[in-house]
Amino acid sequence: MSVFVSHTTVDCHDAFALSEWWRNVLAYEMDPDDPNEPGHEECSIHDPESGHTLLFIEVPDAELPEKRIHFDVRPRDRSRDEEIAWLESQGARLVADRRGIYGPGSGWATFADPEGNQFCVLRSEAELEQQE
Repeated sequence: MSVFVSHTTVDCHDAFALSEWWRNVLAYEMDPDDPNEPGHEECSIHDPESGHTLLFIEVPDAELPEKRIHFDVRPRDRSRDEEIAWLESQGARLVADRRGIYGPGSGWATFADPEGNQFCVLRSEAELEQQE
């Protein structure tokens, strides 16, 4: 059992402007069914060949965090909560628990690896499918 990198997240002040800059530089695309627009607090772009996704998220802090880029991971075979318990047993340190932030079954948990690098644990794809 393991997790996979769902996307790479970049904390920023202007999600739209930064996503547009990187979209041009990398020749990535946005989702035509959910296009990025000025004022959006979250903007994603993806590589049309590999599917790799960059997610730009606006943070309200005047000073951006030192570590602005982090992985968001999804469990392959377990639920988000089972994965969280397993990660804790492996020595990951819970930094922030945002489960339920947008209602039941929503949210994520932010962890730090043994050297303090942060990553977020999202719901599994199976959990997302059950929600639809």
